[in-house]
Formats: sequence, structure tokens, C-alpha cells
Amino acid sequence: MKTLNELLPASAARHKELCPRQVLGVRMGMLAGKLLNLDLPRADKRLLVMVETDGCATDGIAVATGCWVGRRTMRIEDFGKVAATFVDTATERAVRIVPRIEARALARQYAPEASSRWRAQLVGYQRIPDARLLRWEWVTLLTPVCEIIARDSVRALCEICQEEIINDRQVVRDGVVLCRACAGQTYYRQLGESEHRVSWAAEPCLQT
Repeated sequence: MKTLNELLPASAARHKELCPRQVLGVRMGMLAGKLLNLDLPRADKRLLVMVETDGCATDGIAVATGCWVGRRTMRIEDFGKVAATFVDTATERAVRIVPRIEARALARQYAPEASSRWRAQLVGYQRIPDARLLRWEWVTLLTPVCEIIARDSVRALCEICQEEIINDRQVVRDGVVLCRACAGQTYYRQLGESEHRVSWAAEPCLQT
């Protein structure tokens, strides 16, 4: 298993700088390896991570575990929480790890030399012992691992929109093969021409 000092620069390389939540993510991933008795980061698909945020902690977890969205070993369930569930796909043992709420205040004790609260968290999170920094519980997934991972070689064609569906994500309803969008599980709505003009002229909500 790589050390904290080896993993933190790898996480920082994906951002402008290292931040406290990246440190938390790395620490969470490292602890998961200890609890599940798995050598991390992994090059195979033995570990699956369900992350509850799409923020900086996610990259820290990815660096520590070797799990990435693009490798289909990480799923984002955005609950707005710096939390993650780590699943051994061979045994289906699963552990959910989250920072303790008192960790922010505790950071100052472990980094008294820090010039700011942010700096105290950045340094303190690297020094606080696992048991004082993080809380964990053993859990079971409501959806079986085999259904989450699915089969990456399966292809289907939606009979309504005629778009290809990969990874066994099709829905069969009354014998008709549908994509999730055509089955009513969509996250978007098609715009009419007049709506499109208004939408295109609107200012984006993303901040730069």
C-alpha cells in the first residue's frame, strides 16, 4: 500500500493545489484498504466505491484506491456528503466511511502551528489518527454488486429513440427494449425550438 506522502501529491496534481477534502478522501481510501484487508491502490476491479459527493474528496478516494468512474469501479451517488462505501466485489463485504463531525475542531490541536483554519485542516487531517478522524460502519448494499457492475460487453438498441445502450442498462417493458430515458427514468427534457432560443441566450449558472 502506498503511503500518505506518496498519495497526496498524486491527488494534488489533479487540482490547483492540495485541499483538506482531498486529504480526507485519501485517508478514507487508505482506511478502507485496512478494514477490507485489500492492498491499495488496485489495478484490478476487486474494489467498488460508491461516493456520496462529486467534489474534491472524490479524487482523493480515487487516487488512494485506484477506483475511477472511467474504469467502472466508482459510482457517484451525490448526497452532498463527504462519505463513501467501499465494497469488496469478491466477498460483497462493504464498509461506509465518513469524517467525524468534530474533525474540523480537532485539526487545530494537531496543527497548532497553522496560520489559518483552512491550513490547520489541511495539515491536521494528515496527522489525526484514523479512529479520531473517521467513523465507519459495516453495511450491505440494497442493489446486488452484480447489478451495479453489470456486463460491459452487452449492447442493445432502444426501440424508441434508436440509440445504443451499453453495459446492460436497457429496460425491457412488455417485451420492448428501452433505454432508461425512454422508460421514463430521464434527467433531461427535450426543448422545443422557441425554448431552445431562450435557453441558449441565458447566462450559465456555473461559476468560473
